Amino acid sequence: MFKTGQTVQSAPRSPEMDAGRHHRAKLGFILMSTDLAAEADFNDMAPDDVGVHITRLKTDDYTTNETLSRHIKHMADAASCIQPDTKPNVVSYSCTSGSIVIGEERIYAEISKGAPWAQPMCLLTGVIDALHDLDIHKLVIGTPYLDEINTAEAEVLIKKGFEILDIQGLNLETGIEFGRVTPAYWKKFALEIDQPDADAIFLSCGGIRSLEVVDQIEQAVGKPVITSNQAQMWSCLRRAGIMDELEGFGQIFKHPGKNLRKIG
Repeated sequence: MFKTGQTVQSAPRSPEMDAGRHHRAKLGFILMSTDLAAEADFNDMAPDDVGVHITRLKTDDYTTNETLSRHIKHMADAASCIQPDTKPNVVSYSCTSGSIVIGEERIYAEISKGAPWAQPMCLLTGVIDALHDLDIHKLVIGTPYLDEINTAEAEVLIKKGFEILDIQGLNLETGIEFGRVTPAYWKKFALEIDQPDADAIFLSCGGIRSLEVVDQIEQAVGKPVITSNQAQMWSCLRRAGIMDELEGFGQIFKHPGKNLRKIG
């Protein structure tokens, strides 16, 4: 029995250690402070023994091209905060619109400053990876964004070689609004914007709750549906060497990732 004034003296022991809970891979994600969806999505999709590590950027809850451009200022610092002692395999900036406004190469460079041990990634890269692996050429896109962001997104994807049959936004202004749109509405919206000639539907934004209905939409339209968090997680897993074929999150998880863009 320990009594006040005594000094604790532990007996010598040799604890058993292993590679840790997440011995297969560790993935790091830089989220917006206003994102209400991505953290839950990543945890839902994470295979056994794959760790999901999150940090957040302080961001304005008003989403425009100008506010998105500011994210780059704190990117390196945010990357450096993601479990530096365990060194995640991949660190990804989890914002579709921010990736479009800032540009992939600038994001990679800043993440590499803060986390030089990790493969740098961003959400747009994951989307492009997924579209290439599915051999998608013609797209319809649904977003929560203002039309100034929709215009920038369409221009970037055209430059990447895709044909945009239509892009429609909800013209919401804040990340909190993005996260409050119901999954049922995203299904309804996707069915409204689909076109017979579209190879796939892309529901764009890491802060929306579209992952929950991706299988339902695919079954209804008979074609692939890409969501931001789904594509990003798939690409990060494949880049970390995790080839699990996950159920319930869309056709993309049946694909091995043969067309991942080489970074660096």
